[in-house]
Amino acid sequence: MITFNRYVTKQKGNVLAKEMLINVAQEEECRIAILDGGKLDELYFERAANLSHVGNIYKGKITNIEPSIQACFVDFGIGQNGFLHISDVQTIFFPKNKKKERVGQKRPRRERPPIQDCLKRGQEIMVQVIKDGIGTKGPTLSTYISIPGRYLVLMPGMNRSGVSRKIEDDESRLKLKTVLKEMTIPEDVGVIVRTAGLGRTKRDLQRDLNYLGRLWKTVDKTSKNEAAPVELYGESDLVIRTIRDVFNADIKKITCDSEATVKQVKSFLRIAVPRSRCRIQHFSGKVPLFTKYKIEEEIANMQARQVSLPSGGSLVIDQTEALVAIDINSGKNRAHTDSDVMAYNNNLEAAEEIARQLRLRDLGGVIVVDFIDMLHEKHRRGVDRKFKELIGKDRARTKVLRISQLGLVEMTRQRMRPSLERSHYGECPNCAGMGKVKTVESMALNVIRRIQTAIGKDRVSSIDVQVAPEVAYYLQNKKRSILYDLEHSKEKVIEIRANIDFLSTQSEIIGQDSRGSVVSRNF
Repeated sequence: MITFNRYVTKQKGNVLAKEMLINVAQEEECRIAILDGGKLDELYFERAANLSHVGNIYKGKITNIEPSIQACFVDFGIGQNGFLHISDVQTIFFPKNKKKERVGQKRPRRERPPIQDCLKRGQEIMVQVIKDGIGTKGPTLSTYISIPGRYLVLMPGMNRSGVSRKIEDDESRLKLKTVLKEMTIPEDVGVIVRTAGLGRTKRDLQRDLNYLGRLWKTVDKTSKNEAAPVELYGESDLVIRTIRDVFNADIKKITCDSEATVKQVKSFLRIAVPRSRCRIQHFSGKVPLFTKYKIEEEIANMQARQVSLPSGGSLVIDQTEALVAIDINSGKNRAHTDSDVMAYNNNLEAAEEIARQLRLRDLGGVIVVDFIDMLHEKHRRGVDRKFKELIGKDRARTKVLRISQLGLVEMTRQRMRPSLERSHYGECPNCAGMGKVKTVESMALNVIRRIQTAIGKDRVSSIDVQVAPEVAYYLQNKKRSILYDLEHSKEKVIEIRANIDFLSTQSEIIGQDSRGSVVSRNF
């Protein structure tokens, strides 16, 4: 069970501020934690053996087109073909259509021609990885290229420019659009102002645009001169990416356990955010950085099914192949005599922790939240508003439906990085990831049924059975009479052997003829 991290960082006037912790003491792994008020709010990690390809731009070759799913597969040089759906194909690839799409306004899928009319097998194409592969599924690709800077995102092949949807204030959006109109933007690209660009001057934005423009020219030139498959652009390492995308004025301190990384961060901030007042310090304590801030405890428990809440309630998080189900329990919380008010307070508290857990665990896909039933409509609306407000702060793309009469909230969330579970845990060889194994009795009965099948074969004169020690003990004691009857009725030999290397669910049954040759195995 997860409990709240009680470590608190105090700033002047006892105001709790945001901190960034960078742990790169082990060269095989980089971990970055964002603390809000002393509590772990976001976690980013990357391993050298499993680097992410998201954001990288490649020149690839189409290996196969599948009209039935309106997609094609692209070899872009990493050993696993990428998946490109028609919805991620720019209109410039459409037949007799060179019209550019506007930023943020893709043509509806129903208006798109069949993919077999847009692309051909063997065609070379520039693509960008938008999602890493999971299991046997290859990476997801897109022809909508985007190159992020500190304040802007450059989108080649798009028309016009826009402002990030995360900036909701109408006045701020209008100011930024006015600044964009005054800037010198190349004709063949579109530009989106990121949230970090809010409040920045025209000079800052133009400088960022000029840098991105030079970068794109290099990518485009390489694409024309190199044969597919080839990498054209690689994203920065995790430290620079996180500071570029996450760092803002709310983060007052960055602590890192590597002097080289501290110098790298200072150098980047000196260029990207020259007026930043964030303190950057090197951590050289005897206790590891994440251990001192009690981050290791939370990381160790991030896969726990149950998450406790301060008031005594809890969350229960279950992940399946198709969706994530989150249930809220009131537990020992009896702080209010009115049951509906108590349910309302529990749900508000749970909403905050759910938003945090979604970010920490990077839960994606379809998510269903079962809030505690509330009788009054005003309470349901209150929880609905609070939950949407908290989810709105997430960097991932989300869509939240209204809370139902049953207290259910359905939502979808974009996965931002490879799953923590897949990165840190392997599938159990005993239960194959199910979390359950057959009992010894069930395994013994299964073995007996297979022995009955084997003993009925004409050429089989003896049967050699290897099972785990506990299953062998059960067969030789509880099922001795059944095995004796099988041997004498069929006049064949059955030998039960315990193999200490076998798991409880493993077994091997070998049928042999009168000469000792193997006739068949694993009936």
